Amino acid sequence: MTADHASRPVDLAGWLAWLESRNTTQIALGLERVAGVWARLGITLNLPVITVAGTNGKGSTCAFLEAMLRAGGYRAGLYTSPHLLSYNERVRIDGHEVGDADLVAAFNAIESVRGEIPLTYFEQGTLVALWLFSRAGLDAVVLEVGLGGRLDAVNILDADCAVITPIDLDHQAWLGHDRETIGREKAGITRPNRPLVCSDPHPPASILATLATPALFLGQQFRVEPDSDGRWTCRIGDTVFPALPRPALLGTHQYDNAAAALVALWQLRARLPLPVSALRAGIAQAQVIGRFQVVGQTPLRILDVAHNPHAARTLALQVADLPPTGRRIAVCALLGDKDLAGVVAALRSSFAVWHIAPLQGERAGPVAALVEALREAGCVSQVHISVAEAWYAACREAEPADTIAAFGSFHTIAAVLQSIREQETSMGCSHD
Repeated sequence: MTADHASRPVDLAGWLAWLESRNTTQIALGLERVAGVWARLGITLNLPVITVAGTNGKGSTCAFLEAMLRAGGYRAGLYTSPHLLSYNERVRIDGHEVGDADLVAAFNAIESVRGEIPLTYFEQGTLVALWLFSRAGLDAVVLEVGLGGRLDAVNILDADCAVITPIDLDHQAWLGHDRETIGREKAGITRPNRPLVCSDPHPPASILATLATPALFLGQQFRVEPDSDGRWTCRIGDTVFPALPRPALLGTHQYDNAAAALVALWQLRARLPLPVSALRAGIAQAQVIGRFQVVGQTPLRILDVAHNPHAARTLALQVADLPPTGRRIAVCALLGDKDLAGVVAALRSSFAVWHIAPLQGERAGPVAALVEALREAGCVSQVHISVAEAWYAACREAEPADTIAAFGSFHTIAAVLQSIREQETSMGCSHD
């Protein structure tokens, strides 16, 4: 049942608490519910839509897309998830997070038409974002898939260009237990005769089998060619984009993410023409929280949301590329449904010591499982009562030449960011 107008929450915190109290945070894939409420809203978005799916790299690719569009003078809407510190992070209009009052108005609008249709937390949030986008006078919308693709709420819109980033095993209970099955779910965001851009260098065959659309694959229809000075070239068939800048986001994999964004916008050039200068500016300016994010020096402090083996292998490469000074210290907390052994195996040689802690919530698992995975891998670990305490301990232990890397979950990075905000200086890690 819908909440009558008099009993509805009056602020954003109230709306989020109300949603959580109705057990809407559980995952329930399917388009019927969200499409039904979308139809009742009577809204259409007559503008280019770019939908991004994949296991890793979605958020970074979305950030590059938004930055390139804005550098070209377009008003872009961006919907991503999950958030780290505030719900407002999920909905951005023209580069700015939407304010509380606008989100409350959107929640009220959705609730006014929802009727008897139950919605999950993510479905409600997706409709909130789309309602806000419909009223913002936008030129384009970028949507990040929350889970999978085919049955994800954002898939109620037909993507004018679909982007699939690297695929690996994650969320197997909902998406399947092998890359082929997961790839088939991701490919569900494509539409006939509308382009797909895929930045997975080894895409599952199921993507090709599913397609009824023109596709551009990394290493085939488009290529990334690094130069010696950090600049690079993107080739799309006979079209060449030379002397592109080093991506603002750190890590060699970000070249692939930036290229996927560039190729997607090149595919939409008839509707969204962009000068090369805008593409270059977007690559150099894109920002996103928690992707090998440096939050301090001496000791070097890095935050990364890596939470599955593929992302952990990428993180290991990034850590290996750091200057070989001092010890490397991990701060890690993982959800119980993650491949703990796979994450540890990827990073076992990267850190001298692991400071670990439990996470909260129904998906949290016992920290003992992570302790055992580390023990079997021959890693030294220390257990703390919370992520904040693990972070503080690492900061106290570290020498100026050391490196601290926090990773394992969006929840982990959110807890560290909150700790940095509140107490970092007093606990021994000053901003510098």
